[in-house]
Amino acid sequence: MIQTIREGGIGFRKNDRIANALVLEANLGLRIEDILNLKLNDIIPDGDRYRLNIVEQKTKKKRSFTVPFPIYQYIKLYAMENGIGPDERLFAISERNVQKYLQKVSGYLGYDNIGTHSFRKFFATEIYLNNDYNIVLVQQLLQHSSVAITQRYIGITSEMQEKALLGHIQLL
Repeated sequence: MIQTIREGGIGFRKNDRIANALVLEANLGLRIEDILNLKLNDIIPDGDRYRLNIVEQKTKKKRSFTVPFPIYQYIKLYAMENGIGPDERLFAISERNVQKYLQKVSGYLGYDNIGTHSFRKFFATEIYLNNDYNIVLVQQLLQHSSVAITQRYIGITSEMQEKALLGHIQLL
């Protein structure tokens, strides 16, 4: 999908700005409104690493976590290539514009129910699957108030839990 956004298609032009915003959402797990308000100065040096330091738009919670160095380089390169200063928003575009654009691309590709939040859910699911199904880790990264919310978020249903339990029965 990102590649299609970068290349454009019938009914929509290429858009690197939106592609880069969605790449960051999929790699940092932030909500799109927080990505769209991100500034280079929101990522601060912390010893030999970098830390994101923002307040989330939706929850008003402070968000501070390590930004992997390759992601920091990606952001910095994007800012340099586009002449964006450290105090300027990286993506001067509205959430509504991103949603509308994504609808066009999704339709073009034949995908249903793809929105900006799909990239945050992708992040959550990948973290869950690649870290030994550690739901608490995902909960903390997304700053959800409970594990139950995170389970619903990534699509773990009670039926799946029951099936897992039935498949595990070992009467010793």
